[in-house]
Amino acid sequence: MSNRMWGGRFTTGPDAVMEEINASIGFDRKLYAQDIRGSKAHASMLAAQGIIAADDAVKIQAGLDTILSEIEAGRFEFKRSLEDIHMNVESRLAELVGPAAGRLHTARSRNDQVALDVKLWVRDTLDHLDAQVTELMQALAEKALAEAGTVMPGFTHLQSAQPVTFGHHMLAYVEMLARDRGRLRDARARLNECPLGAAALAGTSFPIDRQATAAALGFDRPTANSLDSVADRDFALEALSAASICAVHLSRFAEEIVIWTSAQFRFVRLSDKFTTGSSIMPQKRNPDAAELVRAKTGRIMGSSAALTMIMKGLPLTYSKDMQEDKEQIFDGLESLSLALAAMTGMVRDMVPDPAVLRKAAGAGYATATDLADWLVRRLGIPFREAHHVTGRIVGIAAAADLPLEKVPLAEMQAVHAGITEEVFEVLGVARSVASRTSYGGTAPKNVRQQAKAWLKRLGKEAAAPARREGPA
Repeated sequence: MSNRMWGGRFTTGPDAVMEEINASIGFDRKLYAQDIRGSKAHASMLAAQGIIAADDAVKIQAGLDTILSEIEAGRFEFKRSLEDIHMNVESRLAELVGPAAGRLHTARSRNDQVALDVKLWVRDTLDHLDAQVTELMQALAEKALAEAGTVMPGFTHLQSAQPVTFGHHMLAYVEMLARDRGRLRDARARLNECPLGAAALAGTSFPIDRQATAAALGFDRPTANSLDSVADRDFALEALSAASICAVHLSRFAEEIVIWTSAQFRFVRLSDKFTTGSSIMPQKRNPDAAELVRAKTGRIMGSSAALTMIMKGLPLTYSKDMQEDKEQIFDGLESLSLALAAMTGMVRDMVPDPAVLRKAAGAGYATATDLADWLVRRLGIPFREAHHVTGRIVGIAAAADLPLEKVPLAEMQAVHAGITEEVFEVLGVARSVASRTSYGGTAPKNVRQQAKAWLKRLGKEAAAPARREGPA
């Protein structure tokens, strides 16, 4: 039996193993909308340039619309023997419109076609991720504003360090996500060049208009080198790299949620919406959503590493190795999307416990730095000396099992005679956070100002018109 795809050059069909390793329709069917979008733009350009007849272009457009509706309605039969999404669409188009379908592939190769489809899918997904990151930032900023004055412990080495506010902690993740969003936007801006028209690798002798197809598909310009056009997967590597950094931030927050919801901490509570129970221990409320966000990071970073390894040794231009890019791209970016959705839900759902947080904020002599700062400000002694004086007073407090603000004045004066009653004005956790008024500091008035500024900015962005990506 001759090969149905390759015609006269091949006289027999592929071995079963060859068909198994070669087929990609099991995963690249996800590109159907992008494939059809690119084909419609290509057909319109071919007709406008007089390369195919106008009536053939009309038939092709109508046939592609029919295929799109069939796929979206679940009526399309994907055939493994046709390898990939491109050949499945082309085969069905031939059934619908006859010989006109064969003209669609004029001046085009599956090499530039798949480069286009994947680039369109990544671009669409980056836009979706951008919106999701923005939504999470809004949720965090809203929580920050509501909890601007809620005192909690700040940690270094997971040990109590200095009091901060819960709102300030939320805004730290807003800043991280803002950088993540910037990286996603940078990746999108760099990928926005159209590879369609590069053909197999060398361009084409047909008088195509690459500017027209680029504009029709919402690209800034066509790619400038045909070899690079079909060989490039930098755009996917960059997107996965940005996704990996974002996932690390989500994972760090997820770890904190796991800790905060434990019986030992009890800093926050998650409802039944984002927790699960135990099959044997009826009292359990497990933060499984947070744990799974934490785990997704491994998949996302793994996708990035896998695609890097796929590309690292490939000579120009296209090699079949690059078929393996799609599963990594799909899984990595879709995993990030799910993690962002779960984290946004948890942020909106979680309720902090102010009493528990305030008590924890005062543990571990967290206001020791406030005492040292007071010694510098009021007594004019060098900070290093103030550090030593404070350390001795903390030792006295620890030996007596007292909080710092309960150490008798006389015992403090035995360490340094210049200490007065005024020192107690800075030793409470509320006074401590209120004093941190430097730009970016944890003072509640700072937090409110920053949270309101972020919400105003994000609200304006949400109200802005959505990007137009060209014809669907």
